[in-house]
Amino acid sequence: MTDVQPLKGRVALVTGAASGLGRATGIALAEAGAHVVLADVDDAGNDRTRAMISGASGSADAVHLDVTDDESRRSVVADLFGRHGDAFDVLVNVAGIDRPGYITDIDLTDYRMVQAVNCEGPVFLTSEFLKRVQHLPESRTADVVHIVSLSAITSGSGAIAYNGSKAGFRNATACIQRELREKAVRMPDGTERPFPCRVQSVIPAAMDTPMMAQWGIPAHLMMPPSAVAAMVRVLLLLHPACFVPEMQIVPRLEPNFPR
Repeated sequence: MTDVQPLKGRVALVTGAASGLGRATGIALAEAGAHVVLADVDDAGNDRTRAMISGASGSADAVHLDVTDDESRRSVVADLFGRHGDAFDVLVNVAGIDRPGYITDIDLTDYRMVQAVNCEGPVFLTSEFLKRVQHLPESRTADVVHIVSLSAITSGSGAIAYNGSKAGFRNATACIQRELREKAVRMPDGTERPFPCRVQSVIPAAMDTPMMAQWGIPAHLMMPPSAVAAMVRVLLLLHPACFVPEMQIVPRLEPNFPR
């Protein structure tokens, strides 16, 4: 791990940490000094990510989290605040799945699962987190980063479930950002104190992750997940007076961009 650790003292929950971008994000935040709580339904993959971080002298725990299950979301968030208190002030919603299906053969169960993992789950996990951090003192700013997808603003054959879920998640994120702006507290002198948490989003195009293997995209047309993870780390280190509503990051050889 690097000697420069700007996130030291902060505890970050990263979902989807068993592989792909979730794993890369966990590693990036641990390298920056955070204690990372790796969350996934894939316990074996989660443990491998933890071993990678520990092997590089980083700090990490692994927890089982099903983002589609309300009790799982509530219990994990409550346990982390119970163990770490206000040091637990970072949530990165990475977990996502894809179940291709065309309109003439799309499976209802698959469709509902994609919506639950990619939109409903992270929205309600963010809700649980914000309920806790809303009481942080004025000097503190907690962080939530949502990993959306370029698919939220594009269309593609066979991608009804995925693109639709990411479009919903993108819009939900904008609604959350609007609500937090409205929760600013007006002070007696007329100034405002912002809500003690900011919600930012990253909209990446194709990354070289296990989820993308089913689409057969050549690796040289995709980004390494570490590139997107590095942008997550940048967002967490922004001055607390500002935030990035959404950031697009695209491979330089993306064949259909701008779209």
